[in-house]
Amino acid sequence: RGAKASATIYSIVETAKENGLNPMKYLTFLFEKIPNMDFKNDSDLFKSLFPWSNLPAECYLNKKD
Repeated sequence: RGAKASATIYSIVETAKENGLNPMKYLTFLFEKIPNMDFKNDSDLFKSLFPWSNLPAECYLNKKD
C-alpha cells in the first residue's frame, strides 16, 4: 500500500510541475480543500482541482495575472 500511495503522490507532484504549479503549494491547496468538498452532490467539483483548471494564484510558480 505504501508503494501505491507514494506513486500516487509522485504522479500528482510531477503533473503539477508539468502544468507550472508549485507542487508544495498545490498539495497544500488540495489537502485543505478536499476534506470540505461534497463530491456526492456535484460530480464536476472534482474537475475544479485538476492542475490545468483555474486554481488560486499562489499555486503557480509564476503567478497568473
